[in-house]
Amino acid sequence: MNFTELEAAHFEEIVQLFEATFTASEGVEEGTVIGDLSRNLINKTASDDIFVFGAAENSSLEGCIIFTRLTYGSSKQNVFVMGPVAVASNAQRQGIGQKLIEYGLKQLQAEGIDVAITYGDPSYYTKSGFVLVSEDQLPAPYNLQYPEGWLAQSLTKEPLPHLDGPCQCVEAYQSPQYW
Repeated sequence: MNFTELEAAHFEEIVQLFEATFTASEGVEEGTVIGDLSRNLINKTASDDIFVFGAAENSSLEGCIIFTRLTYGSSKQNVFVMGPVAVASNAQRQGIGQKLIEYGLKQLQAEGIDVAITYGDPSYYTKSGFVLVSEDQLPAPYNLQYPEGWLAQSLTKEPLPHLDGPCQCVEAYQSPQYW
């Protein structure tokens, strides 16, 4: 499995992966929502505010992960939120997702990013070093439907900081439906 940062040339393949994976696991409506989200993240996010990483084998994209910037008031902390994350249905349960997350986090760390946050299943993401955080410690851009899924990890030697809001996400995430 080859892990790499993906370029715009992979745009359609990325969108198709997210759409197909979420359609298979959550239904057509969710597949469309996440496909549209991935399309908007890639199209509407400044290059300094997004990282897209993929896992490929034999030139076939098997997994993809997107990280986008979050800003907190006047804080100088570099914070990125991870999501969406997808592994092709036929490649799941092989450890690709965990390895892709590990790869992405190492790349962010090398870029000087201080904190990674995700919003998802704690039983899955805690395997990659994420811990539950409160919105008091790290506010979310919108009210969370499932606060138990707000997870973060420090990418430095320092403990997770307490950051004051307001928290601002990239344009594609500026809708309560994602939170």
